[in-house]
Formats: sequence, structure tokens, C-alpha cells
Amino acid sequence: MSEQLTGRRESAASIESATIQPIPLDQRHGTNRDMFTIWFGTNIMVLAIVTGALATTLFGQPAWSAALAIVIGNLFGAVFMALHSAQGPRLGVPQMVQTKGQFGSWGSVLIVLIVVCMYLGFFISILVFGGESLASVIPHLGQRGGIVLIAAASLAATVWGYALIHAYARIMTFVSGAVLLLAFVWAFVVNPVPVTFFQTSGASLAGFMSIVSASAVWQIAYAPYVSDYSRYMPAQTGAKPAFWMSYWGSSIGSILPMFLGAGIGLLLPDLDPVVALTKATAGISVLVVAVFSVGVAATNAMNLYCSTLCTITIVQTFAPRFTARSRERALIATGFVVVALGVALTAGDDFVATYNNFLTLLLGSLVPWTAVNLVDFYLVRHGDYAVEDFFRRDGGRYGLVNWPAVICYLIGVAVQLPFMVIGTAYTGPIAGLLGNTDISFIAGLLIVSPLYYVTVTALARRKAGAGEAVASVVDAQPQPE
Repeated sequence: MSEQLTGRRESAASIESATIQPIPLDQRHGTNRDMFTIWFGTNIMVLAIVTGALATTLFGQPAWSAALAIVIGNLFGAVFMALHSAQGPRLGVPQMVQTKGQFGSWGSVLIVLIVVCMYLGFFISILVFGGESLASVIPHLGQRGGIVLIAAASLAATVWGYALIHAYARIMTFVSGAVLLLAFVWAFVVNPVPVTFFQTSGASLAGFMSIVSASAVWQIAYAPYVSDYSRYMPAQTGAKPAFWMSYWGSSIGSILPMFLGAGIGLLLPDLDPVVALTKATAGISVLVVAVFSVGVAATNAMNLYCSTLCTITIVQTFAPRFTARSRERALIATGFVVVALGVALTAGDDFVATYNNFLTLLLGSLVPWTAVNLVDFYLVRHGDYAVEDFFRRDGGRYGLVNWPAVICYLIGVAVQLPFMVIGTAYTGPIAGLLGNTDISFIAGLLIVSPLYYVTVTALARRKAGAGEAVASVVDAQPQPE
């Protein structure tokens, strides 16, 4: 597929005017490489390192087990993330607007609300870890000062919008990638590695599967907004290039910093992961933390951008004449930043454990949605949607509530509960029988995907059969002379 630009590329210095409106074909722009850099450049950040550190600190895995779990989880989860990314060039609208095509206009509101809460949670998490990392190398700034600084940078990128976020990611792909390589060399080559670093004992199925789940949800968590960053791509980009560029950008960009976090967790297991990072890279820690903190602002801008678009989607659902542009995006984003700062500035010391529980709950709410969305898009409708109906008060041909999708989603959430392990707060009965191993995401995918497909295809056949019966009765009526 040619990477020739189509349409006019917006300047990164100009404020994006569009929010959730369909992007016209003559305004599409970008190349396949943009899908790699947006996901590679924004995944190399402090939060990915902290997530990788969970493998060796919280879950107690040796190096080989931690590395294998990180690779399996990311490669598996990135499949779903990339399938969503390939939807953007086809429809030209944000992911949560497109969800109306599966759940109906009002039925999608439940999912969109969950997504708003989810990305606001990620936004707060990144503020806390980013602020902590900045404070570790700039003591006079303090954690609160770091939090405020990252929040301001994230808000600015959200206000400017799509083009600036992509430009930011292209730069960070090279800068963060180079610093990440330097951090690996400094932590594990320049400094001596203890003999215990390579021990092979201590692996457990429960710990292994927990980090597989955490790595998978890292990727699946992008699903509700991944096509927000591919919707400007030319329609002729094609599904395969968009899929593979997003897949490898996100999976490689996540695996590498998670490896770094897991390794640092083995080097300094008794320290907070952010503090351990600064000690393991002593001598260049200011450079490492500064660059990764700049990357944090880019990623958090994406979380804030998505939360804002989702909020606009909810308002537009009940007020179809509401046409939000850059001003409304800026106002809503500012409101979210105020709320996030209120939480982040008062976060407790047990935030790492709380964050892990948040990942588990997140996975439980996302898996059924992604199953319904992907089955509907690729197997039922084959990408053929009436985009204009997404913006109608009555939902157009998709209606107000598509009950089969909503019911399958709720069933998917329920069936995962027995397989879940949420820290020390809850262990499902089946997870307990499996040695406290969380495989809820596997259960959700295996049940919801065929359930939804069978349900909607059976209803379609019944509807088609009823239509044929009516037609045969009409044909049998005597025709007037």
C-alpha cells in the first residue's frame, strides 16, 4: 500500500477544529508509519516500567518467567487493539461513536461512561507516577509540582488535538527509544548484576498468568480509543497496513519498557519502582526520568483527549444538535484535569496495589465490549455501517438500544467474575481452584464472541424468514383486474 499523503496534513501548531464529527475524505492525511510511531512513542513511559515491575515485585516471578509473561500478554492483547485501529480509516469517526452501531444510541452510553471513568483513572495513575519520577530527580520540584507540570502539558496537547499528539509521538519514538536503550545498558551492563538476577526458581502459575493478564489489559485498554488516532488516515490506507503498524508499534513499545521494569524489580526489589529506576540509572537518571516524564505527558494527553471525545459523544446522544468544536473540547478537558488533580494530589502510599486492582476491574469491563465490537464489525457487518445514523436522535437503523449486544455484554461481565482475582479484596471461586490464577479475560472472550455471533445471526435469519413469509402471503393475494 502506498504511503503517499492524501488530503492536507494539519500543522501541529494549529488547533484541531473537529471533535467527534466524521472526517471528510478530502481532509484525510497521514502515512502507515504514523500508526507505528503513535503507539511506539507513547508506550515508552514510566507507567509501563511500573507495570513490568509488578512481575518481579508484586508477583514474585524470576526473570525468564516475567519476560515470557510480558511477551505473551502484550502480543495477545495487541491483536485486539490493532483490529480496532484498522476500523478508523474505514469509518472516520472516534471509536466510541462507532460503538452506537453495535449497542444502539442509548445502549452505548453505558460503555462510553465506563470508558470515561477508565481513562480518567489512567490519567490520574500517570500523573501520580510521573510526578513521583520527576520529584526523584528534581527534589525541589516535589511530587505535587511534578503532577501539576505533567497535567498542564497534557492539557495543552489535548487542546491542540490530533496533529500535535501525532507529531509529539513521532519525536518521542526516537528520543524515548534511544534513552530506553541507554537505560538498559546502564542498569544491566555498566552496573554489576547480582548472581540472583538469573535464578530460575520461584515461578508460579498464578503469578505468571497475573502478569499475562496485566500485559494483555495494557493493550486491550487502548481499544476504546485506538481508532481515534487512525480516523484521519486516508480511506485507501487499508486494514492490513493499519493493523500491522499499530500491532508492532504498540506491542514492541510496551514489551521493552516492561522488560526494563521487571529487571529493575529484580535489582532493587525492596524499593518503589520509580525510585528503583533512578538508582539503577544513577549518573544518567536525570536524563532518563526527564525523557520518560515528557513521554508521560504525550500518553496522558491521549487519555484526556479520549475522555473528552467520549463526554462529547454522550452529550450528543441526547442533544443531537450539539456540535462541539475546539472550544468545547478545551472546556471539558480542563474540567477533567481539575478533577484528576484533586485525586492525584491526595493519593496514598499504597497506590501501586490499588493500580493493580484497577487493571483487573478494567479488564473485566473491556473484554466483553471488544468481543462484541470486533465480531460485529468484522464478521457480521463486514465494516459496512451508515455513519450518518450514529448522530441521529433515534439511532437510525441501529435504534436506541440493541438489546442482544447489551445483554451479551452484561453476560460477559458476569461470567468473568468467578475467574477474577482482585488483589486481596476478592478471589473468584474458579480462580481459587486454579491456585488464585486470573484467567477472566480468556473466559470473557471465549464466551461472548460466539454468543454474540450466534445470537445476531439467528435473529437475522428469523427476521429474513418472517419477511419472506409476509412476501409470500402478499404474492398469494388475488391481484385486481
